[in-house]
Amino acid sequence: MESAIQTIVGVFLKSAKGKESLGGNDFQKLVKSQLHNIMMDTDSSEAVKNMRQGLDANQDGKVNFEEYMNLVGYLATSLSNSMTLTYTDTHATMCVIV
Repeated sequence: MESAIQTIVGVFLKSAKGKESLGGNDFQKLVKSQLHNIMMDTDSSEAVKNMRQGLDANQDGKVNFEEYMNLVGYLATSLSNSMTLTYTDTHATMCVIV
């Protein structure tokens, strides 16, 4: 778990290039390079722009670390829910077969 946290922080810091927030282009690059396997429309500039605006709680046009963590939390929750459903379906099928 420690390495996952270090990776999350490291990806943000590298993408922000030492700044406190991700601008539009930096956020676009992060989403496209790091989240293309877990999210849809990462190639769509308009979709990523809309996502950035939705995350931008303080409306400064950038995504700070706290706002970035809201995205990470949302994605982790969605993945957990998806994996839980898959596990439940697989487990239920195995119980029926046995």
